[in-house]
Amino acid sequence: MQHNTKNYDYLIVGAGPFGAIFAHEAAARGKRSLIIERRSHLGGNMHTHKENGINVHDYGAHIFHTDNKPVWDYVNQFTEFNGYINQVVANYKGDLYNLPFNMNTFYQMWGVKTPAEAQAKIAEQREAAGITRTPKNLEEQAISLIGTDIYEKLIKGYTEKQWGRKAIELPSFIIRRLPTRFTFDNNYFNHRYQGVPVDGYTAIFDKMLDSDLIDVQLDTDFFDDKATYLAEFPRIVYTGMIDQFFDYKFGELEYRSVRFESEVLPTDNAQGNAVINYTDAETPYTRVMEWRHFDQKGDDNVSILTREYPQDWDRSKEAYYPVNDEKNSTLFKQYRAEAKQLDKVIMGGRLGNYQYYDMDQVFHAALVAVEKEFGKA
Repeated sequence: MQHNTKNYDYLIVGAGPFGAIFAHEAAARGKRSLIIERRSHLGGNMHTHKENGINVHDYGAHIFHTDNKPVWDYVNQFTEFNGYINQVVANYKGDLYNLPFNMNTFYQMWGVKTPAEAQAKIAEQREAAGITRTPKNLEEQAISLIGTDIYEKLIKGYTEKQWGRKAIELPSFIIRRLPTRFTFDNNYFNHRYQGVPVDGYTAIFDKMLDSDLIDVQLDTDFFDDKATYLAEFPRIVYTGMIDQFFDYKFGELEYRSVRFESEVLPTDNAQGNAVINYTDAETPYTRVMEWRHFDQKGDDNVSILTREYPQDWDRSKEAYYPVNDEKNSTLFKQYRAEAKQLDKVIMGGRLGNYQYYDMDQVFHAALVAVEKEFGKA
């Protein structure tokens, strides 16, 4: 079956942010693209839908946050953002704590009231745990950053659920994403620009791809006819799993997957916060989102809650988080070296680069790829 029926300049595999931005920018330069997407919707994991007047994020909470002003200006072409600030609450066996780790958390945990008292408590626990060397794993990194109590109650169970392995088996850098501050500030992110789109994320992609030079085919799997696609298109932007592209020839990269369970409740406020993390090991889910708190919208007396359950990945599931340990990073380098030999394929996105990117990082990487392909605008 012939696919390049309209003399397309680009085949773009995946309608997530990387692919959509590339198609949009190619169209702005007069280039024609065909996007094929395995799922039945645009936007990749950023996809949202409206239900009972509430914007529901289909693949977990997505808060856009960045210090990158060009990226912020870029995404604001396509939508208006509200001023949502992420302030997470942790529930450990019924006790509530503020996240990220800040003076509120330290007061709730230890009753300390000054930064000096909090730092002294952390230093005391670090010393008692005998951590004097450079942290070798996530557990040591966490204790050296915030002490034993907070590690045991707010990090260990959550992280081991998330990654499906013991904290001592995880690399130390995973925990460096967590901000720690010695002020009474519950803002989860340190970034200047933050928010959630008032119309949901899908509206961004509808606008981005609204061009006569862009065609989209949903429910279309590149791997059903890979050889023909590769033969017929002059350039291909591929945003799927890099190991799958090469038929897993060096072996499978590891991922973690997630499943979601949602329920509609007859109330306009079920948990009092947008995100509550369940940090004990026994609760099977990691967090619960109450969507109307992200933008204060929705029908009267209706709320939608979504529970997020981490799970092992296999080829029948969506790949969410790359497991960037030493073994997988070494394997990825083999695939990346192979990809560099391909002169007509551009690899991009979280799966194409086997990186746990935030949204702004994907936007930035896509704009860099556009500039590399077409030169400065």
